[in-house]
Order: sequence, then C-alpha cells, then structure tokens
Amino acid sequence: MAVLGCALDLLTKHRVFLWRGMPGQSPIWWIWEPYVGIETALNRGALFGMGAGFGIGFAILSIVAALGIVVWLFGFRAARDRLLTFALGCVMGGIGGNLYDRLGLWQVPGDPGVFRNEVRDWILLRYQEFTWPNFNVADSLLVCGAGLLLWHGLRFESPPPDSEAGAG
Repeated sequence: MAVLGCALDLLTKHRVFLWRGMPGQSPIWWIWEPYVGIETALNRGALFGMGAGFGIGFAILSIVAALGIVVWLFGFRAARDRLLTFALGCVMGGIGGNLYDRLGLWQVPGDPGVFRNEVRDWILLRYQEFTWPNFNVADSLLVCGAGLLLWHGLRFESPPPDSEAGAG
C-alpha cells in the first residue's frame, strides 16, 4: 500500500502539473462545477498551510514518523494485523509522497533544473462560499490511514501475548 499510494500520488502530481502548469497559469478545470475541480497549488507548510517556512522541520518529522512505523510494524510485530498494516501503509504512502515534495525532489514543469520544495496540491473542493484548502492523493492517504488507525484503536482488542515460552 505504501509503494502504490506514494507512486499514485507522485504520478498524479506530475501529470496534473504538466497539464495545468504552476499555480495561476491555468483556470480551474471543473469536474463538477462549482463543487469539485482541479487547480494547482503549492503548500510550504503542513495541514491547511500552517507552519509555512518550516518545511525542513516537517521533513524531519516525516522521516521520524516513517521510521517509527517500520519499527512498529516489524519490531513490535504489528504487521500480523492486516487492518493495522493497511492503515500504516496508507500513512507511509502519504508520508512518502509529500516528503518527496518537501525535500525539493521535483522540478518545475517546462523549466529543467529548477527544483522546488513545496508540496504540490491539486484537488479543489468548494461549497457555496466555502473553499477547502487544495490537497493531493498523499493527503487523502494520510487522512484515511489516520481514520483507520482510530477505528482500529476503538474497535479491536489487543491480541493475547505470545505463548511460545510456555509451550513445550
């Protein structure tokens, strides 16, 4: 899930920014006018643009979170639980896609050699006067993964401890 989610995020960002250009270069392309559209945007911060200018800090937190997830899955054997593994895979996919952007590994379309370190967003939701901040596939994966983790924590009991020491 992590690899597929990250790949889907990076592919959609790449294709949309090639097609629509940098923010302000093309008008909104409406899928369902005036509710759902495609509009390129750049986010220098984190959630809803908060923390703009702290991209390196967010990148470090992302790396620490990713390492924590790997330890949780394999060091603490959480990978035995399919739902938990799927949820953490979604979170890892979201971390990977946005971390790629934060680290400045993407180039401005049509301007080779010009790298940017903002997160590329392109999904636009609007209802009457309210416009939700633009987001991307990685953001969706993070939210879905967090929701699944919450559901898992509220719904499922802890598995019984291994009884390998008492066997035999």
